[in-house]
Amino acid sequence: MTQGRPGGATWAPLWERDAELAAVARAVDELCSDSTTAGGLLVFQGEAGIGKTALLAEVRRIAQGRATVWSARGGETVTSVPFNVVRQLLQSALVALTPEEAREYLGDWYAIAGPALGIAEPGGRQADPQGVCDGLVEAVVRLAGLHWPLVLLIDDAHWADQETLHWLAAFAQRLDDLPVLVVVAHRPDEAAGESARHLAAVGAAASPSPPLRALTPDAAAGLTRATLGEHADAPFCREVWAVTGGNPYESVELLAKVQDSELEPVESSAGELRALNRSARGRGLVARLEGLGTAISHDLAASLAGLPREKAERCAERLRTARILLGGEEGLEFVHPLIASTVYRSIPPATRTAMHGQAAWAVTLSGRGAAAASRHLLEVHPDDDPELVEQLREAAAEHLAVGAPDAARRCLERALAEPPLPELHARVLYELGCATLLTSPVTTIGHLREALSTAGVDRQLRVDAVCRLSQALVHNDQLEEALRVVDAEAAMLEPGPHRMRLHGVHYMWEGIHSREEDATGRSRRLAALAGPLQGRDNSERALLILRAFDAMTRGESAEEIVELCDRVLVNGRLAPGLGWTDTEWGFELLTMLGGSYIFTDRLDRAESVFAEGVRAYEAAGWSGGHLAVAQAWLGLVYRRRGRLTEAEASLRESLRLSDRVGSGLPMHWDAACKLIETLLARGKIGEAQEIASHYGIAPPYPSTIFLPDIHSVRGRLLIATGQRAEGVAELEVAAKTASERGRYNTIVAPWANDLSRALAMEDPLRAAELVKNVRIQAERFGTETAIGEALRCAAAMESGSRAVELYARAVACLEASPCAYEHAVARVEYGIAAGSASELARGLSLAESCGADGLAARARASLEMVGV
Repeated sequence: MTQGRPGGATWAPLWERDAELAAVARAVDELCSDSTTAGGLLVFQGEAGIGKTALLAEVRRIAQGRATVWSARGGETVTSVPFNVVRQLLQSALVALTPEEAREYLGDWYAIAGPALGIAEPGGRQADPQGVCDGLVEAVVRLAGLHWPLVLLIDDAHWADQETLHWLAAFAQRLDDLPVLVVVAHRPDEAAGESARHLAAVGAAASPSPPLRALTPDAAAGLTRATLGEHADAPFCREVWAVTGGNPYESVELLAKVQDSELEPVESSAGELRALNRSARGRGLVARLEGLGTAISHDLAASLAGLPREKAERCAERLRTARILLGGEEGLEFVHPLIASTVYRSIPPATRTAMHGQAAWAVTLSGRGAAAASRHLLEVHPDDDPELVEQLREAAAEHLAVGAPDAARRCLERALAEPPLPELHARVLYELGCATLLTSPVTTIGHLREALSTAGVDRQLRVDAVCRLSQALVHNDQLEEALRVVDAEAAMLEPGPHRMRLHGVHYMWEGIHSREEDATGRSRRLAALAGPLQGRDNSERALLILRAFDAMTRGESAEEIVELCDRVLVNGRLAPGLGWTDTEWGFELLTMLGGSYIFTDRLDRAESVFAEGVRAYEAAGWSGGHLAVAQAWLGLVYRRRGRLTEAEASLRESLRLSDRVGSGLPMHWDAACKLIETLLARGKIGEAQEIASHYGIAPPYPSTIFLPDIHSVRGRLLIATGQRAEGVAELEVAAKTASERGRYNTIVAPWANDLSRALAMEDPLRAAELVKNVRIQAERFGTETAIGEALRCAAAMESGSRAVELYARAVACLEASPCAYEHAVARVEYGIAAGSASELARGLSLAESCGADGLAARARASLEMVGV
């Protein structure tokens, strides 16, 4: 039976913890055996006082001298302090680094994770929480390389701040690749919301371990005799167990009280144990503190303001003797979290509030900033204090800059309760809405609606709020409502920049609306509005992009579309204020610009636009939904270029990033649709079907359009998986939808190519009519890809020399286009139709270079048939 160290309150006993300690010993041995050994994760759960802290202390003892050990502890009163626990954990390593060394070790992550760790100044814009979390993971990964073998101990994780738990859940997924042992202790069911979700993820990644149990009567008796002497009789020992319920911490404290009172450990004294136990916990503990003298609380409070060291040391020594505090020269802390909680809760509410106010004043006076003081400001009673409102707004801005939007939200909500001055009320609501934009569209919608309903909102703020509100509505799949909000505000404005901006936002959302009723009329109005514009400012540039995107989806002249897009750029680059991380217009506008380049065969320009987006988001540390969207569009560029392997990798990364943001969002459908098309091109039909099933790519569809057209992609998938009737039905829906919206771009919505092939045998007249229309629309659009694909479709409807002739023309067009996969398909089909081994060989080489495994297999089989 394992025992602890009797005679010291610092060490809770480790009786009946053999299994846990054996797991710790194995984990430490494995960690220290080889620098290439995978890391480990142990999680100890149990009620307060059950011995979690003692176990972590034993982990430290076992690892000491063999590994670097860093530790941290959550606190009931500091759960609102973002990154508090992860900063504690890394403090010793960070303090040892000079700023230059920190920059060297963290590299590009320094500017992203540094502000959260308190070693770098934040940038000027809102940090993406997911990007900061990724940066923290990478920071610890790099530090672990310097300090192998490394053991991380986190106690009271149920009281850790949410930002730390987010990091911990992500870091737990990397331990298979790292020589790091992480040991976490927490109370089950004491965390809620996101914190509980993160702790559950940590637990799922850990080695299975049952909750810690209370001591058995035999263990309680052994502990009693180890502490008081072997003469402690059985009835007394049994009563110790009964009074404490076998809780190790309470048992240690009760036995210490027995020693202090010089009570004999015999049956006749057992009746006094319950009274002694009450004095060791709850109000009894507070009475013990008060019994040390009223000067103690005053002196401790005075020490915060500079109590002479001699006096402070005398006070600390008395508290150590009373088993309240432990520590020495380096600092003091409570012996156990239960003591800290009891002391905090014992302070009368009014006194506690006043002390928080005093603490906030002291922190502010020290120059540590509003964010550092905010945890105390949150506890102060509302008192109509404009200065407090400004402090909270400043704190919120600081929290946003380091990637802690929840902390910012709490500050702004508290500022509203103060309340702010009437002229500031709407501004605070707007800031609150912006604080939640990256994390909760629903919350953002509520705050911004309230801001807009507040009297006295100035015009600039109203327009900004309407634009942000419409963006949140779109990303919450409420596109129709977004349009109503924008239109209602625009109707109240005179002609000018504000109204033009709202018109631009209207057309932007309408341009991605899949159920628009007057598509032709909208296109006509947009063309008239954008026609005279030269791109002199960003409002004009936005309207030119919207006009180009609309013309592209309608299949108008590709040359004119490209001219519109080029007019938007300044010296070939995005204009200032219209970049990927700028907030006035949002990233949606730039996806329309890049998308217009993609489908007009200007893939070099499209790749430049979307690669810049990926770089901008990665440099800014935005690794959530924004980066997911940029990755998806870059994947589409790779797909159109015929770089199918790169396309698949980029699109899978987009879905991975999207999954971290939420589920069932338009970004999931967008990336999944693009990935399905790519997998079909690669010949990975089963994997394409798995993606469609996993992300629910089936009716009913969101109200947002997708490029390529989701109906066309799903119809092609259904036919590829042998569900011909269902596939034809889906392609018929694609035809109807495209006709209603006037979307005649045969590359954006390639339904006609697949539908004509499917109908060739049963309805040749309809198939021929479809092919004829595809060729007309392709000639109107004018790209080599569109014309080449139309010719390939026509060739598939023919036979003999006529088919060979059309395939030859298709190959010529597609060879001149930037779309290598389409060229490869045409080469293979041309070789089959002509019985040409040389063309099949060229098609095979192209297919292999594209990563089109299915097409390559088809080419090889055809080569065998022609005798090669």
